[in-house]
Amino acid sequence: MGKQRTNVSIAIVGCGTVGGAVALRLTQDQSLLQERTGLDLQLKYIVDMDFRRAEALGLPPSLFEKNLDRVLADPEVSIVVELVGGTTVAKDIILKALHAGKHVVTANKALLAHTGPELLKIARKNRATLSFEASCGGGIPIIRALYDGLIANRIDALYGIVNGTCNYILTQMTQEGISYKEALKEAQQAGLAEADPTLDVSGMDTAHKLTILASLAFGQRFTLEAIPVEGIDTLQNLDIQYGNELGYIVKLLAVASRLNGGVCLRVRPAFISRQHPLAWVSGPFNAISVYGHATGHTMYYGRGAGGSPTSSAVVADIVSAALGIHRAFFQTLRIWPDRTPKAKQVSPDELVSRFYLRFMVTDTVGVLAKIASVLGKNNISIASVLQKEIPEDLAKPSIAPVVIITHKSREKNLRKALEKIRTLDVVREDPVCIHILDEHEENL
Repeated sequence: MGKQRTNVSIAIVGCGTVGGAVALRLTQDQSLLQERTGLDLQLKYIVDMDFRRAEALGLPPSLFEKNLDRVLADPEVSIVVELVGGTTVAKDIILKALHAGKHVVTANKALLAHTGPELLKIARKNRATLSFEASCGGGIPIIRALYDGLIANRIDALYGIVNGTCNYILTQMTQEGISYKEALKEAQQAGLAEADPTLDVSGMDTAHKLTILASLAFGQRFTLEAIPVEGIDTLQNLDIQYGNELGYIVKLLAVASRLNGGVCLRVRPAFISRQHPLAWVSGPFNAISVYGHATGHTMYYGRGAGGSPTSSAVVADIVSAALGIHRAFFQTLRIWPDRTPKAKQVSPDELVSRFYLRFMVTDTVGVLAKIASVLGKNNISIASVLQKEIPEDLAKPSIAPVVIITHKSREKNLRKALEKIRTLDVVREDPVCIHILDEHEENL
């Protein structure tokens, strides 16, 4: 082995929230990083089309450069950090950097979820590496845990709260009793939600992260488009309130678990018990529970977004690339998605679990019997029923909510039953169905 290079030149492409925070880490904390790593990490370029944010942060104008090709032609630059985001321009930037033989660090979960195997393969072909710790969980070192700390494990399941915007909204709805629209407005005012929050609240951002995490956890190549995704934008306060009364907290969860010889991936709001390890994760925080056959349950918790926490993960990748540590993992391990077989993605229809059901029904005799009859014919057993009284001063027949908790049932049977129940003359609105997720059983 040759002598370790201690002077490392870095280019950041994109100086937004995360890019600016990374630039500050590399400039303001340079002596701390050198003390801890022995490396002299030099930020040589900040590449962008608009440097107003960089100027506002007090970053030196001598770093500013608009011409990416000029940066990539600089032999001193060995690491390029892509923080532009999106799946078009960002992909071109990463491809150019890899073809130039530069190591690439990115936080781009959408791009990795769609084209990760392709980019990893190109990196390998050009004797470069691609690092993406910051793509999932902000400052939480979950990617590194999966390919390093947990490498001795067969992973059986992974449960994650990986979108801080959604978790903040659900926390406010649960704790303050406010509506989804009110909670979203609060999140936007606090800078925790975008002006257009669709990517977050629809569950797609969570699905991007689940694709990446599951690929490393299970050592298989998953297809984003095959993941069933439900968001939080249709959740109603009524169900959150009733769930609370029954001892449950609602969370938007990314879940991957072994099932019928394959792996079942899904993103959906789910009720979990107040005793569940993920129940106390509130506000913008993220947490990922991983269940390995050797470790049992391990959990990773921290700030899942924001410039400063995410910059911590980006700089960790820069150090790993600069030291040559990531190259060893990148060249040797067989869990990277460009080296793994296509996964057998099992439909959630095959899942067996408990469910929360709410029906808005006419307040007449025999309603519950009709619903129970349909459930019974589809092998669904009722565990408990919650029916609210109708105020006596109402002069005309009213609509009443009936809440049912099922025993463990097969999901496809439940869906079939709900289709039938929708057609009953006593049911006045579409039924609400929320999955109840129990803690995964450790396989020690």
